[in-house]
Amino acid sequence: MAGDVVNLRTARKRKERKDRETKAEQNRISFGRTKAERQRTDAKNERVTRLHDAGRRETDDRTSDD
Repeated sequence: MAGDVVNLRTARKRKERKDRETKAEQNRISFGRTKAERQRTDAKNERVTRLHDAGRRETDDRTSDD
């Protein structure tokens, strides 16, 4: 039953470093874009939304009780 001895403080610090690096990677993806890239993405999203909305059918929400 002679297992490896683990220093809990070191393990905790290692886990925190890994978590910080993961968060940093996510931030680099989210915020590490140039202004032109952000504008291009926004324009593309707006265009897709407009095209999607343009294809909607107009429905008559009024009900006839006649």
